Amino acid sequence: MLSLSEIKVGKVVKINGDPYVIIKTDHHKQARGGAVLKTKLRNLLGGNVIEQTYQGNDKVEEAEVENKSANFMYKDDSFAYFMDNESYEQFNLPTDQLGEQIRFLKEGENVSTLYFQGTPMTIKLPIKVELKVTSAPPSIRGNSAGNVMKTIELETGAMISAPMFIETGEMIRVNTELGEYVERV
Repeated sequence: MLSLSEIKVGKVVKINGDPYVIIKTDHHKQARGGAVLKTKLRNLLGGNVIEQTYQGNDKVEEAEVENKSANFMYKDDSFAYFMDNESYEQFNLPTDQLGEQIRFLKEGENVSTLYFQGTPMTIKLPIKVELKVTSAPPSIRGNSAGNVMKTIELETGAMISAPMFIETGEMIRVNTELGEYVERV
């Protein structure tokens, strides 16, 4: 059982027998009241998102999950295809079930796969990945006062904001949790 302080983003909990991954937490403390934790959870079986509020001594059951390493092969309109690195078995996951992570997946990338009751449910990318910039508008001379950003396209098709000095063909590091530029490689 997880207490209020142990409920964090990325943990997998069991609600009514279904596994839910915590995708957002918001901790509130009012003057004389107790602590309140508002969470957003995504069902790993159906993909629907719910909001749940926990107070004081509330506890939630942690789901028994297993992590295995897998290799991302390719994706189509509705599925992403992976291969288990130990058994070499192939499996697919619906792209809508993977959420925003799908934007930063490139072919051949190793990911951590979350299994619930022997079935793959979702993946977890490394916090930072290196991707190539495929399209970046040119910098405009004199437009450098302050922290000026521009929208660039990455090799996976993802669009993110990056500093003006980033150019097409460069390799950059991206934070997959926030979907933000980190640094040039």
